[in-house]
Amino acid sequence: MKASGVFYVHSSPPALCPHVEWALAGVLGVPAKLAWTDQPAAPGTMRAELCWEGEPGTAAAIASALRSWKLLRFEITEDATPGCDGMRYSCTPTLGVFTAATGAAGDVMIPEDRLRTLMADAAAGKTTLELGLERLLGTPWDHELEPFRRAGDGAPVRWLHAAV
Repeated sequence: MKASGVFYVHSSPPALCPHVEWALAGVLGVPAKLAWTDQPAAPGTMRAELCWEGEPGTAAAIASALRSWKLLRFEITEDATPGCDGMRYSCTPTLGVFTAATGAAGDVMIPEDRLRTLMADAAAGKTTLELGLERLLGTPWDHELEPFRRAGDGAPVRWLHAAV
C-alpha cells in the first residue's frame, strides 16, 4: 500500500537547499532534486514543492528529519490510506511543528482526548476555549504560512516516488 502527499518548502536560505534535498533523499531512499525558485514573500530565500509517493508514515519521517532546522518553513501532507488517517505537518521558525490528522476533505480532525484536555485547561483558567481551539486547528501556523503559500501560486510541481 502506497501513501502520497505534497512537500512544500515555503522558505529556505539558499545554503540550506542542498541539505533539504539530502534529508529528503535519506527518507525516500532515492535522490531528490527540487526545482527551487525565489520566494517573493521573503526575499533572499527559496521555495520548492514536491509531490511524493512512499510508505504510510513518510510525511512524519520527513517532518522529523527537518523539524529542528530553525530557518525553514515547510508543510507536508499525507493523504489517507486504508487504515491510516491523512496527516498534515506545518513548521515555522517561531512556532515549531504543528501536527494534525486530516479527513478525506482535508479538514483537521481533533481527537477526543485533546478536546477533553482543552476543556479541563479552559476550566482551570490555563487558556480560553477559543485560543485552545485555534491552536488545535493550527490557525497560528496557517496565519504565519499564508503569505508564503500565496507567493507560490502557479509554481511548478514535481513527482518523486520512494524506493521500495
